[in-house]
Amino acid sequence: MAKLYFNYSSMNAGKSTALLQANHNYLERGMKTKMFTYSGDNRFEENKIVSRIGISAEAHSFTNTTDLFKNLKEDNEREEIRCVLIDEAQFLTKEQVKELGKVVDELDIAVLAFGIRTDFRGELFEGSKYLLAWADNLKEIKTVCWCGRKATMVVRLDKKGNILTRGEQVEIGGNEKYVPLCRAHFNKKDLGS
Repeated sequence: MAKLYFNYSSMNAGKSTALLQANHNYLERGMKTKMFTYSGDNRFEENKIVSRIGISAEAHSFTNTTDLFKNLKEDNEREEIRCVLIDEAQFLTKEQVKELGKVVDELDIAVLAFGIRTDFRGELFEGSKYLLAWADNLKEIKTVCWCGRKATMVVRLDKKGNILTRGEQVEIGGNEKYVPLCRAHFNKKDLGS
């Protein structure tokens, strides 16, 4: 029986690496997968999931208007899909999370979603909020703060390395823009430098 999985963490925990490993495991066993990543994340290449450790794979992009259920239903009618893998799942809409639930419940296809739980203000992303509420299985992928504690939060930095507390929720970036912190250091705005 298929399930909807949400694998979440702060920045730099290895979500994309875990996703690419899961995809490899399905392919190695001769099972078809379909991977998606957020269209707004073009730090590396469009339509590509890239891990910081250097592995990558082609993927389909999604926007906030992509009908994931329709897309997957049509593809599954042509060739059986065994697993759908979603990178940057925090950018899914509420409706798209519902659609992924239908993919699991009506098409019996496993869905593995990987994303960040909270933004730089400590607020839930829309996709994360509904995945936390509706997923069958939740798994935290852990990373560490500069102090060695588990990092559950993330801060956004300006070009001078100062912590930002205001701005748009979505601003794509990597290590140059975001730093994972434990809750205590997030609240103190302490980068440990």
